[in-house]
Amino acid sequence: MKITQSEVEHVASLARLSFSQGEIDGFTGQLNSILDYIAKLGELNTEGVSAVAHGFESANCFRGDVVLPSLPVEDTLGNAPEKEDGAFVVSKII
Repeated sequence: MKITQSEVEHVASLARLSFSQGEIDGFTGQLNSILDYIAKLGELNTEGVSAVAHGFESANCFRGDVVLPSLPVEDTLGNAPEKEDGAFVVSKII
């Protein structure tokens, strides 16, 4: 499957982007190189290889919850344009 210049121009117009003819040529070549590489990967024998989401095993990569001191309220609200009762005042959005 090959990407044509007209397809690149069509996608660019959908995204409301304008490119020079040189850029369109470049993108067309780059996209076709990507598709060629993907086609080459499709030729690999993956029989017996299980699908994975990551290249290595990992379990629970989250850090432990540790209570740390936070900034004092005065420092946190120091640059706030509006504050009230120790909180930021923001516009009501519905």
